[in-house]
Amino acid sequence: FDPELDEELATTVENGNPHHSTCSKTAGNSPKKSYISLFEDGRDEYAKKYSSFPDNLKSKMRGMAKEMFYFGYDNYMKYAFPEDELNPIDCQGRGPDVLNPSNININDVLGNYSLTLIDTLDTLLVLGNVSEFHRAVKLVIDTVSFDKDSTVQVFEANIRILGSLISAHILLTDSKQPFGNVGLKDYDNELLHLAHDLAVRLLPAFENTSTGIPYPRVNLKSGVPPDSVNETCTAGAGSLLVEFGILSRLIGDSTFEWVARRAVKALWNLRSNETGLLGNVVNIQTGQWVGKQSGLGAGMDSFYEYLLKSYILFGEKEDYTMFKAAYESIQNHLRRGREECNEGEGDPPLYVLNGDVENAICLHAFYYAIWKRFGALPERLPRTPFICM
Repeated sequence: FDPELDEELATTVENGNPHHSTCSKTAGNSPKKSYISLFEDGRDEYAKKYSSFPDNLKSKMRGMAKEMFYFGYDNYMKYAFPEDELNPIDCQGRGPDVLNPSNININDVLGNYSLTLIDTLDTLLVLGNVSEFHRAVKLVIDTVSFDKDSTVQVFEANIRILGSLISAHILLTDSKQPFGNVGLKDYDNELLHLAHDLAVRLLPAFENTSTGIPYPRVNLKSGVPPDSVNETCTAGAGSLLVEFGILSRLIGDSTFEWVARRAVKALWNLRSNETGLLGNVVNIQTGQWVGKQSGLGAGMDSFYEYLLKSYILFGEKEDYTMFKAAYESIQNHLRRGREECNEGEGDPPLYVLNGDVENAICLHAFYYAIWKRFGALPERLPRTPFICM
């Protein structure tokens, strides 16, 4: 390994707080070596065995990950907070695109609620930065409100905002103290109250649908927009159970878990009788598949993930029954695809979570080979699409 890179990493990470240039001052710096260089020239033992990272490589990558995190976080706090995220091109903060409501790539995620700060809370604690975690929690409590005229995607608000608030609340109050005593003096469940408030604002998405499958978007102040579409993707509608279920248990109100579970069951009942597969886009009023292609990529992936995680979290056997049936249907399709010389997609972490380690190792090695050759991973791989009907 490169001793210069070792020295560079050692000097950039100190007590969990890296010292680095900010986004406005990087142009004149000499270019740093890419992380890809760590895997070049056959120096990576993982490339030979597909087993585990050597300790020195593991330490190096850990330091680089921490450096990258703080580069993003520190610049967001300096140049963008309290807006949702940092625009890296002009080094300014940005929120929803109010001049172009149809810009859903931005507006589905950003809602004028300091997205990046909330999304980062538990990561600060994982990195061991308790003092910054406490500061960030106080900032969220003092500055964040969901009483906004912002139309956001239910799925994104759930996984990034609701999930982050619940995670941080649990970490602050968990009697088992997995990260040590990180309790905050005078904390009075404010993050949980914020999470509850947000979830209540998302509930209108589940109303006035013939199937119980939620609308894809909701205005945090006024509910479902009058021009809202009746089509949503399977992942967007079926990946709410973890956060909604935990919230219901924390506050003693079953409403949130009930609506999320009803949506999952509604989607599950629409699966193909022949293949056992679900489509990727559904009409929430008619229950008809608008997109009949199935798969494990964007628009589908987290539906399966949440079935298994919900079972692990809540112990509801029906969640695992659905996951197992879906898993077998997908495996059957992938086997047919391989026989036709087409590769299918897969999710190594999900395989591991389900105990299917051999498949996970095989898929991880396959992805790693692509990564090493091209320096990136594709969103989708060439294959015959799953057809659910």
